[in-house]
Amino acid sequence: MKTHLMMRKSVALVIASATLLAIAGCGRTTESGGTESGASSTIDSKPATGTVTIWAMGNEGDKLSSFVSGFEKENPDVTVKVTAIPWSSAHDKLQTAIAAGNAPDVAQMGTTWMADFAGSFSEVPSNLSLSDFSDGPLKAGQVKGKQLGVPWYVDTHVLFYRKDIAEKAGWNRAPKTWTELKSMAAAMQKVEGVDYGFYIAPSGTDCFLGNLDSVYSSGGILLKDGKWNFDSAQVKKGFELTTSLFKDGIADANADVSSGASIANFASGKTAMMIAGPTTISQLSDLDKNIASKYATAVLPTAKTSTAFVGGADFVVFKDSKNKQAAWKFVKWASQPKIQAQWYQLTSDLPASSSAWKESALSGDDKLSAFGEQLKSTMAPPAVTTWAQVTGAADQIVEQMNKGTLSVSQGMEQLQKQAESIGTGE
Repeated sequence: MKTHLMMRKSVALVIASATLLAIAGCGRTTESGGTESGASSTIDSKPATGTVTIWAMGNEGDKLSSFVSGFEKENPDVTVKVTAIPWSSAHDKLQTAIAAGNAPDVAQMGTTWMADFAGSFSEVPSNLSLSDFSDGPLKAGQVKGKQLGVPWYVDTHVLFYRKDIAEKAGWNRAPKTWTELKSMAAAMQKVEGVDYGFYIAPSGTDCFLGNLDSVYSSGGILLKDGKWNFDSAQVKKGFELTTSLFKDGIADANADVSSGASIANFASGKTAMMIAGPTTISQLSDLDKNIASKYATAVLPTAKTSTAFVGGADFVVFKDSKNKQAAWKFVKWASQPKIQAQWYQLTSDLPASSSAWKESALSGDDKLSAFGEQLKSTMAPPAVTTWAQVTGAADQIVEQMNKGTLSVSQGMEQLQKQAESIGTGE
């Protein structure tokens, strides 16, 4: 998985309450009260001027410094200064900068961090069109019903399956339902050289997130009317789909969950199917230059729907920005389909813009097409400051369910109690 489906590995132990105290301590307003000073309710039509400071993280931070030259060429009187920050220190640096009143104009914000810093963000201007973004990525940038982030790139999951093994097992297409997925995986497992028909992480950091696609496809809603909803029938049904794969021996309950292990086993044919993100395409190619003809991608199978977990990053503009007009003009520029397609070519980050998928850089790639289709049906994680704490507790419980030491019903009832104890940060 890419950055924000997995970045909790390095920052999950940050205590959200400290963030809130730091913000409150410097006298900032929050969504619940106060008026933003110098707010830009609309973007004017003039070229951008002045200086725009941007913080970007990880690989994106390294690449963005040169990429913004396109915006500067279109706006000769603006200077963009990009600061690249490692993901491992980004949360703390943002927290410190906000508390000191030194936040940048614009920042790349992982979707799971939106709630942590929401009180410091400006609302998206009313005339910045968001019509080209699908519902899942848009909601990932919302906190308490307010649109605070504009999708920059997205990360979602699709089904990867070995076509060559499927043909030997009597299948010439992707499974359309979770029932078919299980039947197809069982048939592929019988092919010589295949150890397991399906891979899904049984344990480790973020194994909960890796099991969420079946929950969303089953109609599960994790947070309902402001309350945790883990013990609902739909959430339980979703986890029953994945735990049954382990129970029936189709997936390995003791699988190696170290980085790259699942991809290596898929490339070798030891595992025939898996659900994975877009970086898997390049990782497979690095392992085997001839593997492209051996596998295919497809949208997730349907339970009640075909819905995938969506993560990624948004651009946000801070309330304390001294150049909001230029800041929002940059965000608007970065939202254009052609710009997002260019960014994909540079970084392999999937475009959040629906129209960007019509650009030649993406439309001609048969492996990517499933991702473009899947983005039409995605669901963002709950925008609450305690999300990392809840998912940390969920990882431990999901591992026990996958290994058969807890039933799904027992596990979700335990998680419900723990989540209620943790709360939502309200």
